[in-house]
Amino acid sequence: MAKNTHHPLALVRAARGMTGVDLAREICAAAERRGLRSGTTKQRVYKWEVDGVTPDRESQEYIAEVLGIPLENVDVQSWPRWLPDVGVVPLGPASTVPALREALRAPMDRSRRTVLSAISGTALITLAGAWASTDAWPEATERVQGKAIGEDLVVVLEETSARLAALATQQRQHTAPLIDAHLATVTDLIAEGCYPPALGLRLHALAASLAQTVAWHRFDHGRHSEAGRFWIAGLHSAHASGVHDMGAALLSDLAYQASWRDDPRTAARLLERALTRTQHPAARSLLHLRLARALALQGERRATLRALKAAEHLLSVPASDPVTAWCSWLSAADLAVDSGQSLNDLGDTRKAHQLIEEGQTLLPPRRDKTRGVFLAYRAKTHLDLGEPDLAAAVATQSLETAHRIGAPRCVDLVRGLAPRFKSFSDAEGVPELLAKVAA
Repeated sequence: MAKNTHHPLALVRAARGMTGVDLAREICAAAERRGLRSGTTKQRVYKWEVDGVTPDRESQEYIAEVLGIPLENVDVQSWPRWLPDVGVVPLGPASTVPALREALRAPMDRSRRTVLSAISGTALITLAGAWASTDAWPEATERVQGKAIGEDLVVVLEETSARLAALATQQRQHTAPLIDAHLATVTDLIAEGCYPPALGLRLHALAASLAQTVAWHRFDHGRHSEAGRFWIAGLHSAHASGVHDMGAALLSDLAYQASWRDDPRTAARLLERALTRTQHPAARSLLHLRLARALALQGERRATLRALKAAEHLLSVPASDPVTAWCSWLSAADLAVDSGQSLNDLGDTRKAHQLIEEGQTLLPPRRDKTRGVFLAYRAKTHLDLGEPDLAAAVATQSLETAHRIGAPRCVDLVRGLAPRFKSFSDAEGVPELLAKVAA
């Protein structure tokens, strides 16, 4: 009989780089830590994954321990449904480190040519629901064992991480390994260091910020499964630090990815949950703006217009607290362009084009990656309006910007328009653009 690699246990085990032998050995080690013995062998693991045999209660608890899953998540009667989707570690006490290490393993899996499974919308919505309905566990913010961590080290990591993240896109394309290394270091400090609660909160907050930065880099390079895992890891870290706005930001990023991958229904449900705990007006404005796009993609005109109105209003609301870094870039330019995108999805192409053009004009010079994306959006509306020559000129600008700063996602946007340009092969600038796209 061929091995059933689609069993939830097989998927979770493989995602962690474990063979059946590895899992059996770790289960036996978990039993020994409790002063007990387990007779689990690779043959028994095979029976669970292939023959449909249900592990007994003790074995399921050992499996949870080995996989870093809180014991309260184990529902013996529902085996194997309590196992998480690959890449989704359930929120729980001390779940930050397993989630971070799950994400950090992804590049190694890629180097071993392991195929990472896509994270289902159901799993993401379940995770978002848990985030929206639970508070952080106190034990997740401090450790009393391990080597002592000084505040000076945390300050250096915070300052260096912020400087790396603040670099212009043209420079950030060179810093990805540094940011990855910072996140790995912070993960090890959380897992193995000794620190008081206040420092623990800062370490978890820093991990959330770094995970978000790494996720966007993966997303921009089309590594969607990896990006999702880092956003999820960041959500765990933000939840442990008790910073709800940051948690909402990470759910919002997952929603943005869902819309990008043609799953606006999941995107809308994630954003609805994120809005339940978001406080800062600028943060709420961004979430409503992304919600509008998800709703527009589903053709929900009235709901889209309500979300756009809320986003516009909230962006102008003064706040006593400073805008957090993750949404500090949000401006009238973004509001105009993203509103235009939503209206274009609803069929209001002329108004959409006007808003996108307006937003591009308002965009600060240093935001080159965003400008490249906006130009691609504008090229699409030119095509929708039957103006292929103008579309070609704008798409060429987008492509040249993307190549200069190293922005693969922007290149992909222009490439996605190529089939439409082929219908206008005689228009000015189109043959040249198609040649550049094909190069």
